[in-house]
Formats: sequence, C-alpha cells, structure tokens
Amino acid sequence: MFNRHKMARIPWVSYVVVIFGGVIMVVPFLDLVFSSLKAFSEYGRLPYHLVPQHFTWSNYLTAFQSLQLGKLFSNSVIVSVSVTALVLLTSAMAGYALAKLRFHGRQATFRFILATMMLPSFLMLIPNFVIMVNFPLVGGNNILGQGGQGGMITNIFSLILPFAVSGFGIFLMRQFIMGLPIEVIEAARIDGASEGRIFFNVILPQTTPIALSLGLLTFVNSWNEYIWPSIIGSSNNNLMTLPVGIQMLQSAYDPARSMPVVMAGIVMSMLPILIVFLIFQKYYVRGVAMSGMKW
Repeated sequence: MFNRHKMARIPWVSYVVVIFGGVIMVVPFLDLVFSSLKAFSEYGRLPYHLVPQHFTWSNYLTAFQSLQLGKLFSNSVIVSVSVTALVLLTSAMAGYALAKLRFHGRQATFRFILATMMLPSFLMLIPNFVIMVNFPLVGGNNILGQGGQGGMITNIFSLILPFAVSGFGIFLMRQFIMGLPIEVIEAARIDGASEGRIFFNVILPQTTPIALSLGLLTFVNSWNEYIWPSIIGSSNNNLMTLPVGIQMLQSAYDPARSMPVVMAGIVMSMLPILIVFLIFQKYYVRGVAMSGMKW
C-alpha cells in the first residue's frame, strides 16, 4: 500500500508535482508578458510562438499614453489603500468585540455577519448605488438625500465606502482574537485601562500577522475590482481605476490590433500588486499558518 512513509522515501514525486503545478501557473503569466511585447502582426499568428520574434517595446508607451496612466494609477492607489486601512480597522474592532466582549445579541450579530458572506456581491450593486446617489449632504443633497446631482457618486469616496467593512475580515479577526489569552485583557482592566486603550495597546499589536494577511488579500481584491468602479466611472471619468481604463483601452482600438497594447496595460497594472505581494509574502504565509492554529 502506498502510504506517507513510502512517499517520504521518494521525495522526487513531491518535487515533480510542485514543479508541474508551478509551470501551469507561471506559463499564462509569461504568455501575458511576452504577448505585450509582440507586434500587431505577430500576435495570434500560427504556428504560435511564446517568445516574440521581435520585441516591440512601443506597446507600453502606447498603453501609457492612451490610458492616462497617472490619473488611473492614483485613483487605484487611493481607493485600494483606503479600503485596506478601513477593512483592517473595522475588522479588528468588530472581531475584538465579538470575541472578547459580552453584550446582548452578540451571537445573533455574528450569525448575521456570517450570513452576509453567503450573498453574491453583485446583489449589493443596486442598493449601494441607490445609497450613494441619495447620500445626505453630499453632491448637493439635503439632509434627506434629495435635490442633488448625483450625491456621493461624484466623489471618490463612492469607490471606498461600500467596501469599508468586510464580513470575511470580521470573521477572520474574531477567530484569531478568540485565541488570545483573556488574562492579559483582565489585567489591563484591573489596572484601569479603558476598552479603547486595551484594543489599541494590547489587542491590536498581537493581530499583526493576521492583519497583514487580511490586508494583502483586501488590497489585491480592491485593486482588481472592476464592476463597481465601472458603474461609478461611467458617470464620472475622473473616478475610473486601472481595470476600467484597460477595458476602455481595448474598446478604443481595433480588436484585431489592440491586444498587445491591452496586454501591456495589464502588465503595468499588475506590477504594484506583484511588488506588494513579494514584500509581504512571508507575513502572509505566517498569518495564514497562525490563523489556522487558532481555529
């Protein structure tokens, strides 16, 4: 019988599986990079060549100029960083309250948060849009959210507020904080520390590994978000983000000739999240391992 001990005697099997899986994941990325360097006449030509015969670096210049990359990049950075910071703060605060505080309706609140994770995100598009349009005292609206010319959708906050709270983030933080020793919190209370001071000085520093993991996932998801920014950007071009701009770049050119330029735009949009992931990779792995131990 082929068991774990026999597997340990032939480690090359594990190496082959890992290498095979790595190749499957890396080849599409390499194809994306090489396609961004192909000439229009070479892209899609048969027989297919992964590496371009002639490197066309002008695709990146064309994409940069057509995308107005500076504006799109700044919008994506502002939105992604703001959403990540708000998700980390709200998730840590709610996770601490649900894990360590005792109040009426705590379990019902936690179940409600879990239920929100079961809903497809597209179900929230229309309610969120209506809320943004009728947001009080913004965009010319009165206190009742009426009379304005678009409300919050004229402001970049419309790309941030709908994603400021994450049910998954709250769940993840709660599970992690539940494993922290209650004796430290009780000692701080005996010393007269307020709940706010306990949270910021005692709890928050200990959540750093899982917070970095959650922050990385949130940043990547926010950076790649397309549907909601496309809805908001359709009414205000100044609020478009990189994914929306790349899609518009594809529609602005002849589809038969635009793909290398679009690929160049995708590569440029991927670089920030790739750099962020490489920087925080070890913290992400550590956070996932520690959260698994606490569960």
